[in-house]
Amino acid sequence: MSSIPSEVDSAAAPRLLDQVRGRIRFLHYSLRTEQAYLNWIKRFIRHFGKRHPREMGAGEVEAFLTHLAVAGNVAASTQNQAKAALLFLYREVLEVELPWLDGIESAKRPARLPVVLTAAEVAALLDRLDGVHALIGRLLYGTGMRLMECLRLRVKDVVFPRREILVRDGKGLKDRVTVLPDSLAPALLEQLQRARELHARDLAAGHGEVYLPFALDRKYPQAGREWMWQYVFPTGQLSVDPRSDTVRRHHVHDQAVQRAIRAAAIAAGIDKPASPHTLRHSFATHLLEGGYDIRTVQELLGHSDVKTTMIYCVQ
Repeated sequence: MSSIPSEVDSAAAPRLLDQVRGRIRFLHYSLRTEQAYLNWIKRFIRHFGKRHPREMGAGEVEAFLTHLAVAGNVAASTQNQAKAALLFLYREVLEVELPWLDGIESAKRPARLPVVLTAAEVAALLDRLDGVHALIGRLLYGTGMRLMECLRLRVKDVVFPRREILVRDGKGLKDRVTVLPDSLAPALLEQLQRARELHARDLAAGHGEVYLPFALDRKYPQAGREWMWQYVFPTGQLSVDPRSDTVRRHHVHDQAVQRAIRAAAIAAGIDKPASPHTLRHSFATHLLEGGYDIRTVQELLGHSDVKTTMIYCVQ
């Protein structure tokens, strides 16, 4: 997506974008959502010659969304994200009631079957992953977690005695419990030992603080340095948090995992567009093929509606 040159230099735009940013952070939206919403609002302003959104209405929003679909040929999910950003702008920042925006139909996602690997293909792919990426790949397939749910996993949410993983703030900000396969427990314990040693070195160097969700760092100022809040899969280097300018160690980057899994699939000769999410699809399909009840699989995946889970029954 292109950047916004001149309009952010005007007197009005920075104030508006700062208001949007402040409201997003007050509501504890993720950094990714913040970046996406700001980008769409900038594009909306630029599309109409840098007019202020208060001067625009239903016609401009519909025209912009139509432009994305027709001229931009964007996917339905992209168009819906743009609509969500504009809805946030008007309702949460400008505090303008827009009954007409509710009437704008969201783009329909085409019904597509998920990409699923056979058990042999999964084994071949996982065998070609190395290091921490290998463990992450096995967890995705063995637990059904989404990639970001796995990468954001905290030490406190791995329950070895019960062989459970607590998924916090999953899609829709919902918590759920999924399984921790016995076969993965030893490797996960070793990963935690490596992470603990890294955390100890960070503390000794005056760092060791991790990002805490929902402003918990203000309520519990020392919690960010505690072991239980650390990421299971910390990244190899410290970085500066763009929101607070605090030097922290974040989790492994999702794009690195995506690249590793795609490269492993190619090396394994798999002629399907395999991704981290493919391992989640394969987890669900293989459980159903093995005779597991669909409601059980629904709970493990965190689907609100069993109809979403049923798509794996038609493979």
